[in-house]
Amino acid sequence: METIKHYFFRDMGVMLGRSMRHILRSMDTIITVTIMPIAMLLLFVYVFGGAIQTGTDKYVNYLLPGILLITIGSGISYTAYRLFLDLQRGILERFHSMPIARSTVLWGHVLTSLVSNAISVVVIILVALLMGFRSSAGVLSWLAVAGVLALFTLALTWIAVIAGLSAKSVDGVSAFSYPIIFLPFISSAFVPTKSMPGPVRAFAENQPVTSIVETLRALLSNQPVGNEIWVALAWCIGIMLVAYMLAMSVYKKRV
Repeated sequence: METIKHYFFRDMGVMLGRSMRHILRSMDTIITVTIMPIAMLLLFVYVFGGAIQTGTDKYVNYLLPGILLITIGSGISYTAYRLFLDLQRGILERFHSMPIARSTVLWGHVLTSLVSNAISVVVIILVALLMGFRSSAGVLSWLAVAGVLALFTLALTWIAVIAGLSAKSVDGVSAFSYPIIFLPFISSAFVPTKSMPGPVRAFAENQPVTSIVETLRALLSNQPVGNEIWVALAWCIGIMLVAYMLAMSVYKKRV
């Protein structure tokens, strides 16, 4: 059993290294991912921020959690794209002809998504600091923020894996991320849900982004998170497990 685990992690390390080299050789992907969230930060803070009532002193503090989720939603599309290219070029079949653990091929892409999205998130936070964002959170709260964002990234990345394995074209690969990016707009990411009409408010308050945003907002402002953190974790872990099982099922059928 220990030998199997050793080979699994060794193979996964090789696949992670391969995917990371692709990222490092094309840093424009990270730049592309961060351009839209930065533009949204600038637009909402400096153009719309004065007209939006959130009950906070700085709108950028209210806005940042939602922008971080949009950043991750944008970044996972590249995971689907790279996996789609590997499948179309026959690289996955070539890997399967080698003595490696089959699932490590997917895990290499998933862990690369985790690293590249973490870099994008750090860039967005640095830009927000330049725009006046301030947090009273301690070390433990920041670690909790990092943990929630990591779980959210893993959940969306496994959805991206399904798209990368199932898509018939490059356009199809990228299109799946649009609803994910749009979801924060119908949540408490930009405005409080109490300002929304009844049906929209009901949807906004019972979808995963709102609970995740509220959790991040409470942690960053050093406020009690209440039950929101458990709802957010349940959404992230639930989506991740379902997406993982579906991704593995599609993977076995396609390769």
